[in-house]
Amino acid sequence: MGQLVLVTGGSGFIAGHCILRLLERGYRVRTTVRSLQREPGVRAVLRDAGMAADASLEFVAADLTDDTGWSAALADVSAVLHVASPVAPGHVENEDDLIGPAREGTLRVLRAARDARVTRVVLTSAFHAVAWGHPHGTHRFTEDDWTILDGPGVDAYAKSKTLAERAAWDFAAIDESLELTTMLPVAVMGPVLGNSISGSNQIIRSMLDGDMPGLPDLYIPIVDVRDVAAAHVLALETPEAVGQRFLLSDGPPLSMRQIGAIVREHLGSAAASVPTFTLPHAVVRLGARFSPQLRAIAPDLGHARLSSHAKAGRVLGWEPRPAQDAIVAAAHSLVAKNLVRNRDNVRRM
Repeated sequence: MGQLVLVTGGSGFIAGHCILRLLERGYRVRTTVRSLQREPGVRAVLRDAGMAADASLEFVAADLTDDTGWSAALADVSAVLHVASPVAPGHVENEDDLIGPAREGTLRVLRAARDARVTRVVLTSAFHAVAWGHPHGTHRFTEDDWTILDGPGVDAYAKSKTLAERAAWDFAAIDESLELTTMLPVAVMGPVLGNSISGSNQIIRSMLDGDMPGLPDLYIPIVDVRDVAAAHVLALETPEAVGQRFLLSDGPPLSMRQIGAIVREHLGSAAASVPTFTLPHAVVRLGARFSPQLRAIAPDLGHARLSSHAKAGRVLGWEPRPAQDAIVAAAHSLVAKNLVRNRDNVRRM
């Protein structure tokens, strides 16, 4: 406690919750932003989420695509949570826009840590680095699995997370002083910070907005962002976590229909636009001929990727809350922050 920890990408969803968790645990925190002009806004968002006005939080300007600023970011730091990475599941026009910054940014942070003689690094990877490209079936994915890059349904985001994590482990194999741990969360939902909506929380907003004429037959494994942050800090504090991957999930994946039902049950009239109808596979596949977004999800229709968080429980003592809590917290915060575009049916919560 009282140690200085660097969290990369402080304006991000997971990073913001990691900062809050570290401060609660008594750590001093430094975080990176691409420009110091963002510092007042990030501070305001974190204070709104409960951070004390006198919290020990400082900012440094550093970008994953440039070496500038990383030496200052790592000065006097005892450990790093490397959370920052481009997030864009689904279709992207140019894969290199994701893969390059993710992989090279990770290596840039690790080199800076090595040069500053900071050995402890916890890296945020993703379930996308575990479970994509495999044949559909009943296999329960664990930390021993890796995404097959040339397998079916592997998008640019899955490639970026897999290649970035592989590069980190290759770096750690060469630099034996590096104490690396990687975290592999499934779809992360939970309380929104500020006005920024993460990729998985977008599912909830799209439902509340009435953007979906019906729900595709997809199954989403969910974990609460507050539990993801707690797992990162536990990994930092647990010696047995060094050299390990940890899959962060909660129980079986939920269908889009189940997610919609949870939102309707807990938000009442604010959820009046949430669809109840499940789109037939044929309709989605027909639309996929014309829509890159539908084309990205079509291979996973009707398929549930199973996962196990047993290792995180066994080694870290990590106990996630029910996925329903993450869904409800995300929905309530979206409405409370007026981030739902279809306001005709939204009441004050």
